[in-house]
Amino acid sequence: MSTINEQLDSLKTEALSSLNNIINKEELMMWRTKYTGRSSALSSILKNLKDVPQEKRKEIGLLVNDIKKNLELLFKDKDASFDNKIANEIDRNIDISLPGLPVRNGSLHPITIALNKTLKVLSQLGFSSIEGPEAETSHYNFDSLRIPDDHPARDMWDTFWLDSSFNNEELLLRTHTSPMQIRFLEENDPPIRIAVPGKCYRYESTDATHEWMMHQVEILAIDKNVSIANLKATLQSFAYEMFGSDAKIMLRNSYFPFVEPGVEMAVFFRGEWLEVMGAGMVHPDIISAAGYDPNVYSGFAAGMGIERIAMLLWDIDDIRYFYQNDLRFLKKFKN
Repeated sequence: MSTINEQLDSLKTEALSSLNNIINKEELMMWRTKYTGRSSALSSILKNLKDVPQEKRKEIGLLVNDIKKNLELLFKDKDASFDNKIANEIDRNIDISLPGLPVRNGSLHPITIALNKTLKVLSQLGFSSIEGPEAETSHYNFDSLRIPDDHPARDMWDTFWLDSSFNNEELLLRTHTSPMQIRFLEENDPPIRIAVPGKCYRYESTDATHEWMMHQVEILAIDKNVSIANLKATLQSFAYEMFGSDAKIMLRNSYFPFVEPGVEMAVFFRGEWLEVMGAGMVHPDIISAAGYDPNVYSGFAAGMGIERIAMLLWDIDDIRYFYQNDLRFLKKFKN
């Protein structure tokens, strides 16, 4: 009995003496582990209480716990003193008279700016904005747009195919926003005037005017007595509003399976004609497939690339600048 009491007194004296010599938090943590941790002498005495006469176990147990509790309180006080010391040193090293750093405001990405401007102009022309899925089925991306498996036009869209499927149909990353033409026609009756913004993906090499991922806006107008004159007027109004009344634009023949006839709109840029959008009159087969009489209803569609629109707006000669995350470039669009 007296031996255990002597051990406890000696242990307490040693712990207090050691605590007074500690100069940093690392040493303090080691001290705590040594004197109050699971492998400490105090814990060992508690584990061996079974060897103490039963009538003395309670007394020894209370004594050990009391010492351990006091050491833990001393640890907390010492730890707090170190924290206060560090805080005081930081305060002394800070010159509160120095001017603060200005808060840097973020800004919209140039593609977002161009997209917002495009949708605003289209809204003024009567088009409502809707969105569609980026992961699309081959039915909506190709088949329903008159591009079946064996159609050579599929080569125009190099495709990212996904491993997953939907209703046993392969999924892909949409190659254009045109699938929303069909989705919207299935659920809505004419008259229709919609604009579909979103990302599109094509498995192709990048260069100054092409990217594997791009932003596109598809427009669709379906009503009675819609003619190619309406298409031409819409494209011209859009171009002059976006690029200025002095913009040089050209409409030229082109081919897209889901329109007939098809056209491209190009804008004169850096000494050459840059294609901005493909367009045309909605093919009668698509109107029929949606359940409407093509002899009564007609319409036009167009798909425009936002990156190319941005290039024209700010006279940028390489589409890749938009996605290099170079702050020197992006800061130019802050205002």
